[in-house]
Amino acid sequence: MTRPAILALDCGTTNTKAMLISLDGEILSSGLVANAVSHPEPGWAEQSGEGILVSADAAIRQAIAGAPDADIRAIGISNQRESALVWDAQTGVPLGPCILWQCRRTAPFCAALREAGEGERVEQLSGLGLDPLFSASKLRWLIDHVDGGADLRGGTVDSWLLWHMTGGAVHATDASNASRTQLLNLDGGDWDEELLGLFGVPRAILPRVLASDALFGHTAGGFGGLPDGIAIHAMMGDSHAALFGHAITARGRVKVTLGTGSSLMCPTGARARSAHGLSGTIAWRRGGETVYALEGNITVSGHSAAFGAQLLGLGGAQELADLAATVQDSDGVYVVPALAGLGAPHWQEEARGIICGLSLGSRPAHVAYAVLEGIAHQICDLVSAIEADLGEDLEAICVDGTAARNDHLLQMLADLSGRLVERPSQTDLSALGAAMMAAGGAGLSLSDTLIAKERHFAPAMAGHARMSSREGWRKAVARACL
Repeated sequence: MTRPAILALDCGTTNTKAMLISLDGEILSSGLVANAVSHPEPGWAEQSGEGILVSADAAIRQAIAGAPDADIRAIGISNQRESALVWDAQTGVPLGPCILWQCRRTAPFCAALREAGEGERVEQLSGLGLDPLFSASKLRWLIDHVDGGADLRGGTVDSWLLWHMTGGAVHATDASNASRTQLLNLDGGDWDEELLGLFGVPRAILPRVLASDALFGHTAGGFGGLPDGIAIHAMMGDSHAALFGHAITARGRVKVTLGTGSSLMCPTGARARSAHGLSGTIAWRRGGETVYALEGNITVSGHSAAFGAQLLGLGGAQELADLAATVQDSDGVYVVPALAGLGAPHWQEEARGIICGLSLGSRPAHVAYAVLEGIAHQICDLVSAIEADLGEDLEAICVDGTAARNDHLLQMLADLSGRLVERPSQTDLSALGAAMMAAGGAGLSLSDTLIAKERHFAPAMAGHARMSSREGWRKAVARACL
């Protein structure tokens, strides 16, 4: 007997996950494949476009093998955002690397535009401040470094996956991913001619912009071992999919994805502009309605735990968390993980990571504690910014992502923010949100049992201690920006 299911494909920076979720809300099986990241020069970060396809193909095959009785009714895709690549339309072969969202190689180009006075206009049109994080300057760099004779196609990771999952038949993206390229007119919802001209990106190479729950196409060519003809009925940026998975549709609550980097996002309904260093974005477009959001991005978040573990000679992030749990606090040590500059709300691309506050009494455990606390402090900076923009305090912070399984980190976040932190039973909310969007687009109903809150973390730190810790963090950030 077969079980109707949705296939969710979540292509992140560190891993690619595939999940088969039954319509009654049970995870039937999953597949997980690691993604390699290379750093060919300081500040650069890239992946192989072919490698992204290989990991997605393998993850889907793992999931299918684990649930042979699953009847896949629709597919939803979530993906790392802003990362960009170009390929040959005739062969489907990538022409150069996939430049990752973390990559800073286009910082001089963005600085030149900023110095030319274009920053305010770019933000007005796209909702995004001029920064190498976004796709526009990456696409320009790729165009400048490929053979000019090729019939180019370009886009973000979702459009790359879609092209190959449909056998090269469809070149499209969704509104959420498009809104992170810095080429989309946030009010009009389509590619903006002024922005295209400013960044030097031809409209002809870009994908069509569709609703997040659109029928993007059908599988063809055997990608992932899938039969032909399965509807791909959702594509979303991973942070947007996580917001949808949390079922946060109104102000008062925010979601925080704790992955390689971190994203705080809050729906605003209509478009809102930030006065405190956040970005305007499209949360999703669904059923003819566009939902806008404010977002803050942290470039290095969960990745700092792995980096810190390496510096301390530990086996990984879990060993670092275990070591941190052996002390009560950081004993005045601060770690600012500005390993690729500082993102929102500071936007200091020249900032560098620092460890400060060391004394003769400092031990490795205090540094480990400070690494985790640095993640929480960065999120608190975003919480303060979004509360200032909204003019109201948040009711709760809803977390997801790999690092959301770390109880110690979540208690730090509750203590330093003074806000309730909620964790759902299923922390792979990007995949789940894409599955929920795909089910809705296909006219199906997916149970919400997986998003039930599993645990709450309430603030337990005294107010004066919170203020002192936050002030110490602000001083540490100022040092990192010197």
